[in-house]
Amino acid sequence: MKTSMRTSVYYNNGDIRIEERPVPTIGPKELLVRVESSGICGSDVMEWYRLQKAPLVLGHEISGVVVKRGADVEGFDTGTRVFVSHHVPCNTCRYCMAGQHSLCDTLRSTNFDPGGFAEFVRVPEINVTTGTFLLPEEVSFDEGAFIEPLACVARGLRMARFSPGSSVLVLGSGISGLLFVKALRAKGADRIVSTDISRFRLEAALSFGADAAVNAGEATPERLKELGNGRLFDLVVTCAGVTEVITQAFESVDRGGTVLLFAPLEPGTTVSLPFFRVWREQVTIVSTYAGCPEDIIEAIELLRSRSVTVTDMITHTLPLGETGTGFRLVEEGNRSIKVIIKPQE
Repeated sequence: MKTSMRTSVYYNNGDIRIEERPVPTIGPKELLVRVESSGICGSDVMEWYRLQKAPLVLGHEISGVVVKRGADVEGFDTGTRVFVSHHVPCNTCRYCMAGQHSLCDTLRSTNFDPGGFAEFVRVPEINVTTGTFLLPEEVSFDEGAFIEPLACVARGLRMARFSPGSSVLVLGSGISGLLFVKALRAKGADRIVSTDISRFRLEAALSFGADAAVNAGEATPERLKELGNGRLFDLVVTCAGVTEVITQAFESVDRGGTVLLFAPLEPGTTVSLPFFRVWREQVTIVSTYAGCPEDIIEAIELLRSRSVTVTDMITHTLPLGETGTGFRLVEEGNRSIKVIIKPQE
């Protein structure tokens, strides 16, 4: 077992450096995992979210293989294929007991060490017991890198109380929006309409199961009503972090419908709420953050059963040394859907 490893260290979106670090030392209740695939998340390129913590090793969408186990670890032998969640709940606080695991202080403070854009990660005890899952043989390592974002989507639909036969508008066709399209199609949505400003992403939405895709600048309530077969939408999901999308969501939701606030806005941002319409039309507003163990279990099963396929979403696989190129592709957004880093290459 080697003692040093390569890591891809984030300083800013345009400054990603390959640096050598010691391979983490594990304790008796911890695991050392060799990272095989690590996806770049849209949140990784949000500089307002990341710069204050830089420099750091990012990467939270990982799959890999256990290469070393602590003496007191049970259930995971060396050679076991795994998915590891970076944020895990305590399962004992008032939020967890109420089913609101993503509000848990523990979930918001846990992580693996150092991050998925590295050859190896140390999995702390609580991540071993609560956030490490066997990766089914039917699921490749690259597909395993989708478990975390798909779990976030699954949680969003659960929180929004999505039901089969609903009409859904997905505002934004980046990776999250496209995963919503795929999950909604698998779960029996009646009609799915996607928006974006990128022709490339709109075409992707259509190929992944949307019934219609329209440029965001042309997505007036009248046009959307036409695409929704004469009415507005039972569920509207905001998958682009711009204030105009929030406004558009409330203009596009049908009476008795739900707006799911999924993509974040920069802290301090305020938006206007059409209160009278929300009140009179009984619109439900739901927000969601992260994915929790039950959502991860669902995501794994969606992938294992091929209810949701994701290999067609992978546009680029890059070695660790080209992580900077991957960040540029994700930040530009017009030539990539999912970029996966291969730390062992």
